[in-house]
Amino acid sequence: MTGNKLLKIAGIAGTFALLAACATTGPDVDASNEVDQTVAAQPSGPAPGSQADLEQSSGHRVFFAYNEYTLTSRAQSTLSRQAAWLKEYPETRIMVAGNCDERGTREYNLALGNRRAEAARAYLVSLGIDGARITTVSYGKERPLDPRSTEEAWSLNRNSTTTIAGVSS
Repeated sequence: MTGNKLLKIAGIAGTFALLAACATTGPDVDASNEVDQTVAAQPSGPAPGSQADLEQSSGHRVFFAYNEYTLTSRAQSTLSRQAAWLKEYPETRIMVAGNCDERGTREYNLALGNRRAEAARAYLVSLGIDGARITTVSYGKERPLDPRSTEEAWSLNRNSTTTIAGVSS
């Protein structure tokens, strides 16, 4: 055999020996009581109180029917979860943005988006959230989630979206 082949074989054998040594724990080690510090130190989800936490914990968007700003029972459920989340983080301020689909005039959609944002805000206030913590804005049809001109896209674009606006000190 040549020197290169012998080195390759020795390297492969050494690798297998190391793997075999790592696979056994020996009779005096109780692996069930060991804590992997690297796993324990890493967070297991979004940072508490963050936008990602809000989205994962309660949802951040509610949807509306065509030309409507009344809250469905599903929207009320989402907003109830948002209120519970906001009660956990009383220093957090939010912004509720009202959005519309592309149909209708710019002015009409700005007014409708405002009514949608205000409906969500009023519901959160009715659940005990201080209104001073909530600002509203209407984007009308200017910020679609889905730019297509289809019924599916339009239904996604008729929403109010809650985002964290800041944290009071």
